[in-house]
Amino acid sequence: MNQRAVVFIDDETDIRQVMKQTLALENLPADCYADGASALTALSAEENVVVLCDYHMPGMDGLDVLRAVRAIDDAIPVIILTGQGDISTAVAAMQDGAYDFIEKPFDHDELIELLKKAREKRQLALENRELKARLKHFARPGPRVLGDSAGMLRLMAQLDPVIDTSAVILLNGETGTGKDALARYIHENSARSDHNYVAVNCGAVPENLIESELFGHEAGAFTGADKKRIGRFEHASGGTLFLDEVESMPLALQVKLLRVLEEGKVERLGSNTAIDVDVRIIAATKTDLKKLSDASEFRPDLYYRLNVVELMIPPLRERKDDIPLLFHHFALIAAARYDRESVPLTPDQTARLLHHSWPGNVRELRNLAERYVLMGPAALDDANEPTQPEVANRRTLVEMMDGFERSLLQSALRDNQGSIKDTMLSLGLARKTLYDKMRKHGLDKAEFKE
Repeated sequence: MNQRAVVFIDDETDIRQVMKQTLALENLPADCYADGASALTALSAEENVVVLCDYHMPGMDGLDVLRAVRAIDDAIPVIILTGQGDISTAVAAMQDGAYDFIEKPFDHDELIELLKKAREKRQLALENRELKARLKHFARPGPRVLGDSAGMLRLMAQLDPVIDTSAVILLNGETGTGKDALARYIHENSARSDHNYVAVNCGAVPENLIESELFGHEAGAFTGADKKRIGRFEHASGGTLFLDEVESMPLALQVKLLRVLEEGKVERLGSNTAIDVDVRIIAATKTDLKKLSDASEFRPDLYYRLNVVELMIPPLRERKDDIPLLFHHFALIAAARYDRESVPLTPDQTARLLHHSWPGNVRELRNLAERYVLMGPAALDDANEPTQPEVANRRTLVEMMDGFERSLLQSALRDNQGSIKDTMLSLGLARKTLYDKMRKHGLDKAEFKE
């Protein structure tokens, strides 16, 4: 049976019967009620419904119903049916938050169009609420790793046993996949979080300066070294040193890095004194270090020393279920930064994002979300339609939204250890709705109990 789309309230039996049949023909199934009180008892804040209510009724009139609906959920659109020329009623309804009003006798097409637009707005409000609730779950101090796609769940499962150790980690991922964000997340969620997190892009520091940058130098160690400088290793002692684009490190310097990893000591340039350092190394690369080492372009011994724990960060095209959540997250950040409103995406706009190939990965998505906040929907023109080969392999919007819904349910059940009551509260769902969705996606609460 189709889920109801409209709650229609009118005290005249004949009108209720005609309206129910009319809306059913327009694929807008309706539940009809003779009074506002009975309609309100069956109304919930989780439903994607529009309330269509006559103004002149015994007991609760249209304005009373409007106020009561808004007390349940002020995002439920309410459309008031008014008599001809009853302008004061219409004005009062709009001032009290009605979505719109329509005069009787009304035009059939006008009413149907109004109901469909109102329901689309309601759907956007529910999706936006769900995304905000999901983001709230991730709201914790420091950097966050967002995503419940299969690839991200696998990544986090691999990370969990080693996150609070001092094991060297090698992050492998394409440009823009979020290697620095993941490195920061590891640091902030480890026992080293009270100490420094130091990041060095090995490909951005000139070759003649990177040794001094990493190990420091004594005054007079070379021309221009007027005073002693503490290197990044010393500054990160007790904490974490992130070496991005480690494949760009000169071969001669790789020997010194290997020594630090083996001995836990550094020597500043111009000094013969070894200094103890306690640093966790997280290295990152966008290339295959094994192939580079086989081609003598990267030291094999350093590769094997760095490759204690290797984590592969999936590109965005392989974790498209995470796109709506990530986009909304970045849009909220941009809206706060520029004091702008973050308008939720329509289903069509979401579909365009899901169909895009994202060569720039998460960085490209973040920049697009920022442009969207600044420029509006025109910014989404950057997310071009895929080429024909991509079209042949892509999933439908329904399939992608089902996947996103399933990932949200899995995460909530896992976080609440299979508790139906706690999962209902965290997702804002009625018990029956939650069970229906779990049945739809083949989820069993027992799978998530510890």
